[in-house]
Amino acid sequence: MQQGHTIILVDCDFRRRAGISHNLAGTGIHVEPFESVNEMKQRWPRGSVAFVADEADEIHDLIGAMADSGNWLPLVAYAENPSIPRVVRAVLAGALDYIDWPVGEAQVRLAIDMAQTSGAATGNARLREAMARSRIRKLTRREREVLEGVADGLSNRLIGERLAISPRTVEIHRANMLGKMGANHTSEAIRIAIEASLVG
Repeated sequence: MQQGHTIILVDCDFRRRAGISHNLAGTGIHVEPFESVNEMKQRWPRGSVAFVADEADEIHDLIGAMADSGNWLPLVAYAENPSIPRVVRAVLAGALDYIDWPVGEAQVRLAIDMAQTSGAATGNARLREAMARSRIRKLTRREREVLEGVADGLSNRLIGERLAISPRTVEIHRANMLGKMGANHTSEAIRIAIEASLVG
């Protein structure tokens, strides 16, 4: 790995933040520490990889923040003696790697190399999926049902029959759905639904 990389560190525990920053001092790896994803969002940092303590919903929150901002960073999670189910949950949420605390320079370098290599291949796809999921979350249950009907190729009348509502009501939900998703037309809404894995 080249010298001079910056990692973004998100950890609510001051002891761990200080420990990692101290361990990496003088290694050529600059640490940009943040107490939380909310603090990080106030001033979106520049960095090559995000290291996130697997606490509460920080991984999900960071994925959401990256989707909202359109800035995608490869994400590495860490915790002290993590269980296998915990590691699996983090990876399914979007972490590219998971390392044990305490963290040393060699582990960090390996994690950065791995995250940058696989992150380059998956970053754009992950970002598109996260952004699409963020848009879908804005919809009401009924608007999601209308979107599923649209993706199935149904007319307003047939969607109305499926949902036991009038075609006019479907039309209203459809317009609201497009507005909330920021979609200019139906095909764009379908693409977003596919990227969010809502339909397949």
